[in-house]
Amino acid sequence: MESLFKDEKDLPAMTWLQKFCCRILKAGAIPRHIAIIMDGNRRYARKHKYDNRLGHLKGFDKLAETLSWCSELGINEVTIYAFSIENFKRSKDEVDNIMDLAREKFHRLQAEKEQIRKHGVCIRMIGDINLLPPDLQKLAADIVYFSRNNTRAILNVCLAYTSRNEITNAVKDVASGVESGLLYPSDSSEELLEKCLYTNHSKDPDLLIRTSGETRLSDFLLWQSSYTVLSFTEVLWPEFTIWHLFGAVLHYQRSYISVKSAKEFNASERRKAVLESDKQCVIQQLKTEGTNLEDKALENSIEEKLTQFTMDREERIKTFLKFVENKRELHVRNILETD
Repeated sequence: MESLFKDEKDLPAMTWLQKFCCRILKAGAIPRHIAIIMDGNRRYARKHKYDNRLGHLKGFDKLAETLSWCSELGINEVTIYAFSIENFKRSKDEVDNIMDLAREKFHRLQAEKEQIRKHGVCIRMIGDINLLPPDLQKLAADIVYFSRNNTRAILNVCLAYTSRNEITNAVKDVASGVESGLLYPSDSSEELLEKCLYTNHSKDPDLLIRTSGETRLSDFLLWQSSYTVLSFTEVLWPEFTIWHLFGAVLHYQRSYISVKSAKEFNASERRKAVLESDKQCVIQQLKTEGTNLEDKALENSIEEKLTQFTMDREERIKTFLKFVENKRELHVRNILETD
């Protein structure tokens, strides 16, 4: 992933001490997926008396460097908060500058298609890309489409994104599925809603890093971060170093056991809740049919009905999720085919 936004020759090599510390950290648990709120570009620009555009450009350069460090550590998925829907409220000049930088970097990605295929990098755009300028929508759709089958490393770019918007659209998808008859109302669950999020192809982030001293998530991956280790650092994003990344990974390793246990317990409880919902649906059906639930002779029959109900629900959900996936893929293709 390291050469996606910058030439490899322009990336500084790790020192022997950094390599040594990297090997030490890799002896412990390494987060497979990290998320980053790259905050502080404008403050960095003010600090050094630069214009905001140069601050954002320095932020892009720091991203390339950070992706290189992640690759060295064995972190194979990174999600970045590139541009919030709320950021459209900034001055027109600043928004235009950020869009211009995005165009420049996306054109670079297009020019490196063969390298991206060679290294197996999948690039996903997470967010409502309809809010972007039409040419940028097409660039984003092209990058997503040509890299969609790569699996060795994943870069998720959250662009025109907020978590509230993501969750709202997921709820709309589920509601539409119920209205169309693809789903029963009882099929709704946390697990189903989660599979309708923009990030449905990714595991939840293990570690989330925010720079610049802010200690909030700013509407970023709110659903996905329930069991994510959070690392807040004072440094401005363009001044982020490998040592800050090492510190965040070490913080993750210290929290690893307790977070892992909590995640496993939550997964178990969610599964129990779904099965209990199935059971209550079957009981309600039998009551409606006038079945005597106290009759011990019917226990096996009730278990068979429950098993069948669960299988039918899983098949409905599978069909529905395929429909949602096809709809999203069609949207990308339609953008590509637009003149």
